[in-house]
Amino acid sequence: MPAAARPVPHVAPSILSADFGDLAAAAAAVVPACEWLHVDVMDGHFVPNLTVGPPVVASLRRHSRLFFDTHLMLRDPGRYLAAFRDAGADGCTVHVEVGGTAALIDQMRRLGLRVGLAANPDTPFEALEQHLGRVDLVLCMTVFPGFGGQPFMAEVLPKVRRVRQAVERAGLDVVVEVDGGVDERTGALAAEAGATVLVAGSAVYGEPDPGEAARRIAAAARMACPPVSA
Repeated sequence: MPAAARPVPHVAPSILSADFGDLAAAAAAVVPACEWLHVDVMDGHFVPNLTVGPPVVASLRRHSRLFFDTHLMLRDPGRYLAAFRDAGADGCTVHVEVGGTAALIDQMRRLGLRVGLAANPDTPFEALEQHLGRVDLVLCMTVFPGFGGQPFMAEVLPKVRRVRQAVERAGLDVVVEVDGGVDERTGALAAEAGATVLVAGSAVYGEPDPGEAARRIAAAARMACPPVSA
């Protein structure tokens, strides 16, 4: 059988790098260049930073129809999944490192959320492998989560390749995402390794025209994608 075409890479701008005083404008600035918005949620425990909670997501939802790709960097994400769903999150991604992964996946399914599973840079592929058939998205962190603006960790790319190969080998409909230090150059590297959603923060919102910056990153990623063999 011919190999299925790999999805076209696209950019999910991270509001972590946007102006928190006007998040509605930040979301509007990447339309129509982007279909997803990445919402980083940090609790000050799992990672050493605090960001937004469900009330902010609910407020932002009133101003945006983008897909809210909500990344829960929380020690106990299960306590908040329903609240984020009710606030307008379309998908939630939890970290495999917090444990209880199977139960969290089941909970997200019951809530009607798209299910994501994230791994830190030093977490091996094997921690993700057993869950690939039960999730919609795998996020390989290319920085240690907690703060924006960190440099891209190229040593994570072999794990991205292994996730992509496993997904394609099993014929799974699973998005492969990277987050951390993504710009035109590193986004292309991630896309070549198999990522199809590129989370970019400062490389988008640090530019005068965020929508155009996102378009440039996506274009570089598409140029780097390997051709699909028959």
